Amino acid sequence: MVRPEGLSKAGGGPDENIATLTISSRNYSSWSLRGWLLMRMSGLRFREVRTASDDAIARAELLLQTSSIRIPILDYKGVVVWDTLAIAEFLNELCPAAQMYPADLAARARCRSVSGEMHSGFSALRAALPVNLHAFRPNFPIWSGVRADISRVTEIFRENLGAFGGPFLFGTRMSVADAMFAPVCTRFATYDVDLDPVSEAYKRHILGLPDMVAWSEAAQLEPEMVSELEVEGEF
Repeated sequence: MVRPEGLSKAGGGPDENIATLTISSRNYSSWSLRGWLLMRMSGLRFREVRTASDDAIARAELLLQTSSIRIPILDYKGVVVWDTLAIAEFLNELCPAAQMYPADLAARARCRSVSGEMHSGFSALRAALPVNLHAFRPNFPIWSGVRADISRVTEIFRENLGAFGGPFLFGTRMSVADAMFAPVCTRFATYDVDLDPVSEAYKRHILGLPDMVAWSEAAQLEPEMVSELEVEGEF
């Protein structure tokens, strides 16, 4: 069902803190990207395991055909955690030195709020503009429901970058919120979405992060294709 993908290390965590993160497609899975970025932020050493390309659960999640998302899965010394927000909270408790949330109480509450909004909302955007790091779809048709989602996402970008000064949503350190919104930045790039200057600069900053570049490069090497997600812009 799964195959090992090697060992990742971020921040020099102790050797005994080796964990396992199970992911699905790097090319298509926004949830796997979020979980992986959270692990990298935490500083824990972790081993990556990828589900097989024909795994039924992973495929159903990619196609939004399931009521819950169970991949990625973090296994830390027998403690099993799934759901990216749950993983974020677990890692925040386990690795407080990583400062995955802002230090200020009000900023921390806001970070959790926008992270939760991304986690549970924007269904039109998810369905119409699926993550696909292999693809580039300029002039892709974007209907009104998707435009409303894009408008709200970019509002969040502008509000937080303005309030906290950037280059990340809550200042100079990457937070859980940036990990949650990183897949949206890939969607904006794939479908060549026209953004305001502030949101465009943030998108470019996130996509240029070394971890994002590494993830994207690994995604390019995946041969598997999910035909339903290879949309061509004809509705």
